[in-house]
Amino acid sequence: METNWSGDLLQQLPKVDLHLHLDGCVNPGTVMELAREQGIELPVSTKELLLPYMQVDETCSSLAEYLSKFEFTTRFMQTAKALERVAYEVVEQAAAHNCLYIEVRFAPQLHRSNGLSAEESIHHVIEGLRRGERQFKVKARVIAICMRNHSIQDNLEVIEAAAAYIGKGLAAVDLAGDEASFRPELFREVFALSHKRGIPVTIHAGEAAGADNIKEAVNNLGARRIGHGVRLKEDTAILHMVIQQEIPLEMCPISNIQTKAVSCWDAYPVREYFDKGIKITVNTDNPIVSGTDITKEYRVLKERFGFTLRELSTLVINGVESGFLEDREKASLKQEMDIRFRAIGVY
Repeated sequence: METNWSGDLLQQLPKVDLHLHLDGCVNPGTVMELAREQGIELPVSTKELLLPYMQVDETCSSLAEYLSKFEFTTRFMQTAKALERVAYEVVEQAAAHNCLYIEVRFAPQLHRSNGLSAEESIHHVIEGLRRGERQFKVKARVIAICMRNHSIQDNLEVIEAAAAYIGKGLAAVDLAGDEASFRPELFREVFALSHKRGIPVTIHAGEAAGADNIKEAVNNLGARRIGHGVRLKEDTAILHMVIQQEIPLEMCPISNIQTKAVSCWDAYPVREYFDKGIKITVNTDNPIVSGTDITKEYRVLKERFGFTLRELSTLVINGVESGFLEDREKASLKQEMDIRFRAIGVY
């Protein structure tokens, strides 16, 4: 099987996606309908012409340029109805690629211009995910993002809002945004509150800045996972710390190339990290913005880095084990993965 397995098996492979941004998943057709409902004028009149406003290409020069696409999509996600719809459609997208579990992250403070509170925005995203769960049989949880460019007070408000939903559809909190301009130590107070409230933490780090940010995220912000982490290899001591503490990395290959977190595929360290024993997970980041899907991400690993079907299944299980789920839920999900792996001949 390993020597001649078909790429079609990648579609059938059961998967998880732990690093998935809500506002990076909005379909162009949905934007057009939301704009019409909300009375927002669009710059173009077709889905095809709208896509360049929402998606990067190979000319993207930096993380900052990549993030600019979200200024467009979030305009249409300021109502309860819009948040629920987009969240539902994220689950639908995941189901199409045989994802059994997803964690969908978003920044509540970016969806309040029409009067929603941070807590209400979390509630409506959870409602949309739950409807998707019922319809598509995909388990889904929310991660609430604190933004680097927001005030400490705004971010503390996100933590308190998230605390109301921990165990009720919300899995964790995160720190995202312009990593190069805002060092993680600025947010110690924010994530001290998350630990006080019993909320798990994942942190975007080692993407647009160096490995020191990963160390700070783990040691002082209490991160149990690291978003991206591609620059971890710049410091051997920190790399060994991540291995010893079994800190999973949420790697997103296609977006990591687009944001110039690495210069090219030859420099992308996913195979190196996997071979060193780092707990790698593979994710989409922003399917619409990046023009990707979870099957495509796995295909990259097969075609560019020679990952075998068995190795890819290990990455899937890494995702299950790294998910912010209760032990009972993880055991059940792992059992389901095992059944499906056997059905397609992984082992």
